[in-house]
Amino acid sequence: MPANLTQQYHKAEQRYREATTPEEEYACLQEMLKEIPKHKGTDKLQADLKQKISRLKEEIAKAKSSPARSSTKIPRQGAGRCILLGAPNTGKSKLLSRLTRATPEIGDYPFTTRAPQPAMMPWEDVAVQLIDTPPITRDIFDPSLQNLVRGADLVALLLDLSNDDGGQELQDIFDLFERSKTRLARQSYIDENDIGVTYTQTILVGNKNDNPEARDRLEFFDAEFKFPFERYLISAETGEGLEELRNAIYQAMNAIRVYTKLPTKKEPELDKPFSLKRGSTVLDLAEMIHKDIAKNFKSARIWGATVHPGTMVKGDHELHDRDIVEIQT
Repeated sequence: MPANLTQQYHKAEQRYREATTPEEEYACLQEMLKEIPKHKGTDKLQADLKQKISRLKEEIAKAKSSPARSSTKIPRQGAGRCILLGAPNTGKSKLLSRLTRATPEIGDYPFTTRAPQPAMMPWEDVAVQLIDTPPITRDIFDPSLQNLVRGADLVALLLDLSNDDGGQELQDIFDLFERSKTRLARQSYIDENDIGVTYTQTILVGNKNDNPEARDRLEFFDAEFKFPFERYLISAETGEGLEELRNAIYQAMNAIRVYTKLPTKKEPELDKPFSLKRGSTVLDLAEMIHKDIAKNFKSARIWGATVHPGTMVKGDHELHDRDIVEIQT
């Protein structure tokens, strides 16, 4: 029997993916359990949710009774989040500096990056959050990276095309995640047969493509390793392929830009768009602006490509890219 999961369930599921603390996970799982349709087709999923909730409840209780630990939580910003992963010296920090205005420490020696480093990548009139991470090897893998990856919209997995061992280093990283509850895949989703297992959309970024032997290495890696990801070939040093990569990262956010207009103003605020996930509604926008606006929401007027100018809509109206919204409270 199909599960027939509701839109409310999937929204709670997305929030669960993005949760960065056990308390946030607990709240999202509770909401998922509340929203799940109750029939035989969801019996196993309900049981998995209840088991996960029980384990988290114990984990939260233990954390409260033990000394406080340092947090790796990084607030989400912009249209979405992309995590840069790679082995030592794959050029993650250099790529971050070329796609953003950040100035991370960059060196030709391993482990220059020692902690996750966030920065904002501009794309037209919005931005995407990029996070550089410490390098991963077969023997060095910070478990906290799993939380960052699970909550990301995209992972950019860097392959060093100047290194004969680059393919094996990438395979080692892929294998490490395959042995964890947070895995890399072509699309993001939660395994409904095991509510604790999540998959995050991943692309392969072949860096240092300006190396004279880069193409030969890539052919060898293709024959030796079967990486199941869409690929982009770049040189963070020369700038080759960076605009194509920038566009691909933004498109993977599955985001739309929405502009707002005050009822007392003639013109909308076109320099300050809100970024929402595709499929979001007017009420989702109202909640993003302020919870009181959502609470007192009455109706809205829309200007955009899919409606007549100034069309009056309800809170469940689906928004589209570059819509202009005037909320009535």
